Amino acid sequence: MTSPKTTAAQVELDDIQGLLRFGYKHHTQASFLLLRVTNREQARAWLATASVTSAATIAPPPPTVLQVAISSEGLRALGVPDRIVDAFSPEFIAGMSSDASHARRLGDVGANDPALWQWGTGLRTPHLLVLLYALPGQLDEWQRKVQAQCAEGFELLDCLPSSELQGIEPFGFVDGISQPELDWGRQRAALDAEQLTYSNLSCLGEYLLGYPNEYGGYTERPLLDPQHDARALLPRAEESPEQADLGRNGSYLVMRQLGQDVHGFWQSLDHQADGNPVRREALAAALVGRTLQGQPLAAVPAQTGVAAPGAAPDLNAFTYDSDPQGLRCPLGAHVRRSNPRNADLPAGESGLISWLKRTLGFDAPALRQDLVAATRFHRLLRRGREYGAPIPIAQALVNPSSGANPGLHFICLGANIARQFEFVQGAWIMSTQFNGLPHESDPLLGTRLPMPDGASTSGFSMPQSGGPDQRLSALPQFVTVLGGAYFFLPGIRALRYLATTR
Repeated sequence: MTSPKTTAAQVELDDIQGLLRFGYKHHTQASFLLLRVTNREQARAWLATASVTSAATIAPPPPTVLQVAISSEGLRALGVPDRIVDAFSPEFIAGMSSDASHARRLGDVGANDPALWQWGTGLRTPHLLVLLYALPGQLDEWQRKVQAQCAEGFELLDCLPSSELQGIEPFGFVDGISQPELDWGRQRAALDAEQLTYSNLSCLGEYLLGYPNEYGGYTERPLLDPQHDARALLPRAEESPEQADLGRNGSYLVMRQLGQDVHGFWQSLDHQADGNPVRREALAAALVGRTLQGQPLAAVPAQTGVAAPGAAPDLNAFTYDSDPQGLRCPLGAHVRRSNPRNADLPAGESGLISWLKRTLGFDAPALRQDLVAATRFHRLLRRGREYGAPIPIAQALVNPSSGANPGLHFICLGANIARQFEFVQGAWIMSTQFNGLPHESDPLLGTRLPMPDGASTSGFSMPQSGGPDQRLSALPQFVTVLGGAYFFLPGIRALRYLATTR
């Protein structure tokens, strides 16, 4: 990772695919095409002219949106030279299902084993991911048109549909609340300075390649000698203007299809609550870290963002500083694992002496709160969509599962797969030691497989004031990975370059 040599504030929105800036919430219909190259020249021809929607504007919303991402296998299938492909990150090149050790770190074991996936391994690994979004009533015709355009160059592995669940994920919780705020204006200084308070504002380079990140440097990416860009299609690198920057304005895209056992989730919690509906909902909120309506358990009224009269409160405006022991939001709750909301040092008194004690490890209470890495280096920009028919809680409680479970097409964007997605997934979500907790992983995504020594990981602890933790046991697995892959979401100029380079 190199350091910045410029403080230029320009952001080339017309070269950035719109998904990085917009969630396309008005485009309530979406589908995702998984394609493999069958005719290289025809595939290149389509990519060279595909009507990719940029991040330049969203007002008024276009009726349809198309975005394109390419896997490392896809780059090779398109004939992109090895010298370019090999300059991408090792994780992207290897792929999500590369080997058993990698799968174990991501929690892709047991029922999540890639050998059981519906797509994402072997000949079921997509070369291209085409993301289609549409305003109500516009998707079917748009999808038929795009598939017809692609037919001569690609075969369709699968078309992953989505559902409009009105911002409610399949378990019944309000979703999509916690997102980082990207510094599109580039107001953050491009330097590695210690942050003593949590901030939701993230450097642009955490999500877009070619811009400074939270370390004050540039993430490694393919930088080319200008002789390999004779048509000057690519922007030049900020930190190295003599080189063509294939990564600039692009991002890595992680996609995982997650099947959710809604029946198992609510029936298990109903059993734990002895059939008490109030207790059942409270246990569900403890596992998630928010109420069904999205209210964070850790927040107190003074923390939750003050809204204008008549407006809803900001459900993302809180930290865990006032709940260090997890008495309101359990230490292992899903939202706490996925975004710990901590700073570079644990909270403490102001002043040099306090800072030195916390930095050098002489503050025992602070040390107990310094078990989780600083959040700002591991944020994810989520762009997932739900799929399948909703299952009301009352129905989930009385009916057995049909096997056709709804779920989530998990999609996240970041400039560093290892430091962002893989760290969050491995060190926070699947870890059985997160925040000092022994023998329990994420209450929603955990596999519940025993430790190597046979110790159970199917529990969930809820700290209590003045007494031992309350603990749930024998929780089943609620979420199963059905497929996944790593992609590169290129800038639009880079996409045209990849479609034409030899």
